[in-house]
Amino acid sequence: MEYTLTEVDRIAATLLDRFGRDRTYALVGELGAGKTTLISALCRRLGVGEPTSSPTFSIVNEYRSPGGPVFHLDCYRLESLEEALAAGLEDLFAPEEPAPVFVEWPEVIEPLLPENTVVVRLAHSAGGREISWTE
Repeated sequence: MEYTLTEVDRIAATLLDRFGRDRTYALVGELGAGKTTLISALCRRLGVGEPTSSPTFSIVNEYRSPGGPVFHLDCYRLESLEEALAAGLEDLFAPEEPAPVFVEWPEVIEPLLPENTVVVRLAHSAGGREISWTE
């Protein structure tokens, strides 16, 4: 499906309505495809009031929402699954209390992702952006 940046809030609402709040969403796409922009819209939809940004250097950002914590991971700088395990990332995918987890560059941690992860693929297109998803 094609969309423009002015429609990103609608896309976020569609994803949350279709798949729910307390899921893991793995966002795949090249640099500049809109992963961070979409995650910011998803966070706003979940009631996050603070500014959101990609945790490129910290790897994980935790935001507060009325429904509980929201986690945003950026795995771009991770070089191995072992590095992700050493950072304790697996704990985010099996929490005592379910929470939304949005993951940019999920390829290196793919073995840690829950079976019901929603994979969102983003790309540039002639009309703006292109998005697809699978469960």
